[in-house]
Amino acid sequence: MPLSSWWLARWDPAMDFIDKIAWIEVRDGAILSTRSVGRDVYYLPGGKREAGEADVDTLVREVREELSVAIIAAGAVHVGTFQAQAHGHPDGTIVRMTCYTAGFEGVLRADHEIEEIAWLTYADRERVSPVDQMIFDEWYRTGLLRPATTGGPVPG
Repeated sequence: MPLSSWWLARWDPAMDFIDKIAWIEVRDGAILSTRSVGRDVYYLPGGKREAGEADVDTLVREVREELSVAIIAAGAVHVGTFQAQAHGHPDGTIVRMTCYTAGFEGVLRADHEIEEIAWLTYADRERVSPVDQMIFDEWYRTGLLRPATTGGPVPG
């Protein structure tokens, strides 16, 4: 659910805070996810904003670095903002994920720090980070994410 009121009510500005932008790409009821080198969970494509960088600029840069495709910036649509405990960080470290959908040009290919890309369904929910689990929940509730697993890498 976008920017959960439960998290907002408990958010303390003194807590560590990670600001991330994510790309949501859904095909046939499965959501594109990435696994970085040395990580044990999948994350939505995207990453941290650089100082002074706008959301869409971050989205374009991060997706190009991770997946070697060009996001069509003019078509980017904000679809929600989610907050949760950051995976692999000390308790109280919150990640705020601002999510966009957008078309792209090119062929999806793992690049930079990405070891694997996969199309995951709701059955794969436990394989993603806590904030991504919230996003999976929301997209499943809307019917855009299917329950059955496809589980596997993106065909090359």
